[in-house]
Amino acid sequence: MVKKFLHIEGLMVLLAVIYIYSLYEFSWWIFLLLILSPDVSMLAYLINDRIGAKVYNAFHTYIVSIFMILSAIFLKSDAWVMIGLIWTAHIGMDRLFGYGLKYTSSFKATHMQRL
Repeated sequence: MVKKFLHIEGLMVLLAVIYIYSLYEFSWWIFLLLILSPDVSMLAYLINDRIGAKVYNAFHTYIVSIFMILSAIFLKSDAWVMIGLIWTAHIGMDRLFGYGLKYTSSFKATHMQRL
């Protein structure tokens, strides 16, 4: 049951961010171009599992992306709002599909499931 809530939570975040993105009338081409960019953080796993998990998790937590959005709104930077929204949408999409934050034991061990 908890896993279903996490999937639904991811869907709600994704839909909310897409709605907000559309209100700003940002480019959908840029959205599609950047939606998978946070996954570049997986390259840190080439160093080792511990560092890989820490870097991956830093790029896949709502704390950083939402802080970016709030800071960008305060600073009146539409470009950074756009990037923060796309980043948050990516995290929501990951949660929807069952990809969670990583444990340092292995790439496949996440807070949502074992991949």
